[in-house]
Amino acid sequence: MRTAYKVRAYPDPEQSALLRRTFGCVRVVWNKTLADRQSRYTTERKSTSYKETDAALSQWKKTDDLAFLSEVSSVPLQQTLRHQHTAFQAFFKGTVRYPRFKNRHSRQSAHYTRSAFRMKADGLRLAKTTAPLRVAWSWPGIDLATLDPTMVIVSCEPDGRWFVTFAVDHTDPEPLPATGTSVGVDLGVRDFAVLSTGEKLANPKHTARHERGLRRQQRRLARMQKGSNNRAEQKVKVARKHSRVRDARRDFLHKTSTALVQRFDTIAVEDLNVSGMVRNRSLAKSISESGWGEFRSMLEYKTERAGRRFVVIDRWYPSSKTCSACGHLLAALSLGAREWTCPDCGTRHDRDHNAATNILVAAGLAETTKACGADVRPHGFSHRQSVVKQELPDVSPRIPVLQGGE
Repeated sequence: MRTAYKVRAYPDPEQSALLRRTFGCVRVVWNKTLADRQSRYTTERKSTSYKETDAALSQWKKTDDLAFLSEVSSVPLQQTLRHQHTAFQAFFKGTVRYPRFKNRHSRQSAHYTRSAFRMKADGLRLAKTTAPLRVAWSWPGIDLATLDPTMVIVSCEPDGRWFVTFAVDHTDPEPLPATGTSVGVDLGVRDFAVLSTGEKLANPKHTARHERGLRRQQRRLARMQKGSNNRAEQKVKVARKHSRVRDARRDFLHKTSTALVQRFDTIAVEDLNVSGMVRNRSLAKSISESGWGEFRSMLEYKTERAGRRFVVIDRWYPSSKTCSACGHLLAALSLGAREWTCPDCGTRHDRDHNAATNILVAAGLAETTKACGADVRPHGFSHRQSVVKQELPDVSPRIPVLQGGE
């Protein structure tokens, strides 16, 4: 199992200059390779292989215009070619969109394999550098010097913060002890999640809490002259505001998903079409700030790592309109109706709690109170959907402890 440890980094001025040159070379290689691919396919109707891009990179370094590519480590440049080749393979499979050109204003990163870095007693040493890179190691129980990463990713966010991600291969951890309980989770806007146990997890609404300050900083940015130093400084302030919202949201999602995995053996959720739901102009903002897709991804890899079971039911299953007591299906239920009474058995339902209970039933993990599990589900619906496991990195926030040279 591959685990990623992401920590803050504090490069000195010399290291910062070298890393920024590396980022620039990575962008040049990516953009030029992508442009050549497009041009060749347009004129010759031929695709470009990784071997051909690798040979082209070697020739570029011999020209006067691109000789500066030899001033940085060749490993990040080679990794850029591999990433673009993989991106096109995924595009032709229909899983991702067409690769785009890179710019200097977004997140910058460089990937170093084992041949381009060394883990020593004084810290991380990258190729072409003369001093160890200072990092804030956040796991006191793990010695950084004994870490054996397969890859190191150095990145710089638009807000000016530097990060280092260590990708390490570990043996599969021991499964968590069984709790004997299962839960259905209904994600929403008003409450972030409602569990079949009756618990409601409040939506923190991080964007709404910072929206006033973010709007103020963005107005200041709009009034500044393009290309000025003041505008460049203001862009960093805006990026910091966005980073605070993003970090707070991710922290909430990590803590919530981890708590669910620790408490329940099986977790059932509904397969939500988030990309389609955000087309609703009235709810797009609230849905986007909730982070449902990221939350589901966290549940997937954390349940796999902990030896738990993760079940995703069909998105077309009428969880809100079905009575969890007798299985009666309403003909219609408006979005504004938060509670309703079953016309068959007279049970009063909270909309979200009833949906969470039905998600648990549809996953085959529970039964209704007045009928057996085989009869409670309306016919004509697909109740289960096999989940596709995703190997995502395990990044856990901890208290930083500075390592390396001062």
